[in-house]
Amino acid sequence: MQSDSRIYSLPRWRVTRWLADCGAEVPEDIRVALIGNLYGTLPVFIGGILNTLLVAAAIAARSPTPLFIAWLALEIAICLTRLTVLIVARRRALRHDATPTDINLVLSIAWSGSVGYGALISLATGDWVAATLACVSAGAMVGGICFRNFSAPRLCGAMIVLSLGPTIPGALMAGQPLMLVLFFQIPMYLAAMTMACFKLNRLLIATMRAERENDRRARHDELTGLANRAGLVGAIEERLSRRDGDEALALLYLDLDDFKVVNDTHGHAGGDRLLQSVAERLRGLAREGDLPARLGGDEFVVLVAGCTAEQAANFGRHLVEAIGIPYDLGCGTRAHVGVSVGIAMAPGHGNRAADLLRAADAALYQAKFAGGSRCEVASEDDLARLRLLLARSAAEPSRQSAAA
Repeated sequence: MQSDSRIYSLPRWRVTRWLADCGAEVPEDIRVALIGNLYGTLPVFIGGILNTLLVAAAIAARSPTPLFIAWLALEIAICLTRLTVLIVARRRALRHDATPTDINLVLSIAWSGSVGYGALISLATGDWVAATLACVSAGAMVGGICFRNFSAPRLCGAMIVLSLGPTIPGALMAGQPLMLVLFFQIPMYLAAMTMACFKLNRLLIATMRAERENDRRARHDELTGLANRAGLVGAIEERLSRRDGDEALALLYLDLDDFKVVNDTHGHAGGDRLLQSVAERLRGLAREGDLPARLGGDEFVVLVAGCTAEQAANFGRHLVEAIGIPYDLGCGTRAHVGVSVGIAMAPGHGNRAADLLRAADAALYQAKFAGGSRCEVASEDDLARLRLLLARSAAEPSRQSAAA
């Protein structure tokens, strides 16, 4: 599986889409990851092409006939083209540009056909040294094909058949009755390896689905479906790292007013329904690219990129009004809560998630202290107190070390 940031394009041609298809119910992100697996790594790829080139060269040197020389030339042309396509694709994938996936798949099929062609002509000539070398190489390639390409089981099956299948007519052309055992042995081997590709593909997709679901659960709040603290912190750090120049990032920290009254009056089930309703309103109010999150209890956050402090304050006041509209808890029951909002801005209040959360929490405290149901932007006093707190936190380990 791809472990870097490269993203490879899905195939566009009808035949290559069919070859790379892995099922109707497979999500798009998994399809993209599976296509990336087909490109493999340079060391594995180079090892495979060196093997086939050396075999073709050795047999052509032993029997320099037009058939074997043509095979060697075909191998050189295909392998060099595949290597060029792979290098170009890796560079483009790193830039997230379109990659030549269709060409890569076609060349994989062509390479398998070339391996099979070498085995066929080696058997047909009756040179048993050449035939043994070519057939052993073709059989060894089947394992590599299965390991490297089971992300696309149809492609894998086609490559297996093309690389080893020609040994069946080759055995007939060899004129040796004992070789006819291949008519029974090779089809069963091809069927077994192809079935293994499909089984490995299903296992891989199931594993990838489980990984993505575990990651989603780790980064999302179970009750509301919003991002949780881990997901929020990760998003803040990511956006801070790729922030352009002086582009501002606003963090709006929300705390519901009088939520305890709802819990005491309508029970925890009613409180949960209200929290889910608040989450739905936040989703509806957030712009594309904004990230609403729930930190726990009745605390929410909205991360907003590309806005000024004034725009963030206007949005915060809009949130106060929208969330303050009464909620229907079902069975004719209605509840009302307010919300207080504290706002911190990056880079003004910090360039780390922890700093922004502290500054927004300080502003939220001011909003609560002023009576609630209002919005406050972190002030210079809040920023000064935050810097003092950070300085004390940094100095505390030094004092403990000195005392020890």
